[in-house]
Amino acid sequence: MHSIQKSGGDSAAAGAARPARKTVRSMTGYAHRSEDTPIGRATLELRSVNSRFTDLQFRLGDDVRALEPILREQITAVVSRGKVECRMHLRSRESDSSGVQIDEALIANLAQADARIRALAPDAAPMTVADYLRWQASSAGSGAAAGANGGEADPEGVRNLPAERLWQVLQAMAGEALAEFVASREREGARLAAAIVGHVEDMKAVVRELEPLIPELLAAAEARLTARLEEAMPQAASPVPPEETFARIRQEVALLGLRGDVTEEFNRLTIHFAEVLRALDEGGAVGKRLDFLTQELNREANTLASKASGVAVTDGAVALKLLIEQMREQVQNLE
Repeated sequence: MHSIQKSGGDSAAAGAARPARKTVRSMTGYAHRSEDTPIGRATLELRSVNSRFTDLQFRLGDDVRALEPILREQITAVVSRGKVECRMHLRSRESDSSGVQIDEALIANLAQADARIRALAPDAAPMTVADYLRWQASSAGSGAAAGANGGEADPEGVRNLPAERLWQVLQAMAGEALAEFVASREREGARLAAAIVGHVEDMKAVVRELEPLIPELLAAAEARLTARLEEAMPQAASPVPPEETFARIRQEVALLGLRGDVTEEFNRLTIHFAEVLRALDEGGAVGKRLDFLTQELNREANTLASKASGVAVTDGAVALKLLIEQMREQVQNLE
């Protein structure tokens, strides 16, 4: 099977000669975006792996949890299969600074309020440092929310912004991350499609090499069977006429030819090859269809091996099964 090993270069040339195909996507993808917004620094991470169905998982911070329905709709609009994990969180500018910034005026007001409260209620516990910092963070969040609302104060902070308003602020960043995510899946999908085309061209080379050998192999097998049957014929007188004995030999030889005829298997393999290439050219979500075609190719290779009339056919069937398995590994990554 020396020529089979050389067929990789021929397959690359054949693949290069094919017209540009439509986009196919891998189920594996990744994107990460992080940028400053009027309400803080937003970070969005998208990653996906193989899955039989569409499986979305969200890991959202409390400040952006209200965006889950919108993000789900945006992702499902561009993803038809795969397990997708979406992580998003929002961090205020104060939390990104190198040190803790103290709002001295606010702390002084809180201390005065704490003193008045304990004068009215002696049993009340005094405020701790954590209480002061919590109040300061809450005040900073309210200020950021006010900026997001065009200067209109929001006493509940960013966390209670309406989902629509929050999405207006973060939509551009999320759109860029989603576009990057789709592009990564398309890039890998193009590489997978090229690998699959290469495997198909290699399988075509195997079939082209085997087809001319079949008549010669069948003739040799028939000759061997005829010789063995003639040797097994009784030398002494037999009640069975010689004509009937030779007719039986011819019948067995004909049955051998029928059992060893793999023309139908070659035809079906060729049809499946063309269908794989057609599916890739049409693009879209072709993973499940190609997985089915891979199973059919494997079925034909098994039949070819069972009908093998010589070592060359057996080796060719094994080579086909190896290439089909390699193609199946690539197909399972396609959307």
